[in-house]
Amino acid sequence: MESLAGYPQSNDKRGLPNGAEQAAPRFMNVRQIADYLQLNEKKVYALVGEGNIPATKVTGKWLFPRDLVDQWLLESSYGGVLTDRLSISGSDDPLVHRAVLALTRRINARALVSYNGAGTHLGLALLARRRTDICALNWGPEKESVYRHTALVRRFPQHSDWVIVRVCEREQGLMVRPGLQADLESLLHKPLRWIMQPEGTGSRRFLDEILAATRIEVATLESRSAGTALSERDAARRLAMNQGDIAPGACASAREYGLDFVSAGWEALDLAMHRGVYFRRLFRQLLDELASHASRTLADHLGGYRLEPLGRVIWANQER
Repeated sequence: MESLAGYPQSNDKRGLPNGAEQAAPRFMNVRQIADYLQLNEKKVYALVGEGNIPATKVTGKWLFPRDLVDQWLLESSYGGVLTDRLSISGSDDPLVHRAVLALTRRINARALVSYNGAGTHLGLALLARRRTDICALNWGPEKESVYRHTALVRRFPQHSDWVIVRVCEREQGLMVRPGLQADLESLLHKPLRWIMQPEGTGSRRFLDEILAATRIEVATLESRSAGTALSERDAARRLAMNQGDIAPGACASAREYGLDFVSAGWEALDLAMHRGVYFRRLFRQLLDELASHASRTLADHLGGYRLEPLGRVIWANQER
């Protein structure tokens, strides 16, 4: 039995030397996976080096999980058999969250669109492992965003097949519990209860840069910590519930939960994805939803958004 791509499925009888009549093993070595895919071993090593095939190294030898290899083949067939699914991870954002919910309602049960705000670094790691389709990322001031975001994705060997698409520019700074409004430096010196963001998130990165400019040690804030949030919107929720006084975050997240906000500058929110995902119908529908009147009305209501760059491809690897 053959898959849509013309390759054997996991119950095929090939994949072992001399055409042995038994199922391919669950974990195959280089020679076995080369037979399984009808490729030469040199090409297999090239795919591994590019990060394009699921593989793991055990005691110096490459092993290939058969189930993941089969899934990889299916996803690359005819634009991907999973084109009725779109998984987004990475940076947390109220506007993207609203657009995903609206798109999910509109398409009903015909497709699945999901979103979790796991943070920039974790989102990129999930993208590299094909556990998510898109990573939302923010990493410092907007003026440096193209350089910074490109540098982030280049850390992963899979980046040769990725593109980066801009969603918007966002106002970033400090989310503050109502009644504690003050200027930026005063807030940093006040003995307030901080809700910290995890390492590897864009909001935490922005805070680190604020502290570097004001020569305040992050350990000083951590000594006043009332806990670490799971995401930016989780930090805003905890402030709204009086579980803390202040946290790094975007203007939109602060306003969504009725908090005060002190600006520290602007950043870019971008989406990194495989090239095939860029052409998926669901991704185009997501961009349409972000450009809709409802999304723009919400952006105006929350504040701190510039949507003019929406949909612009800001980086595509030219070394392929």
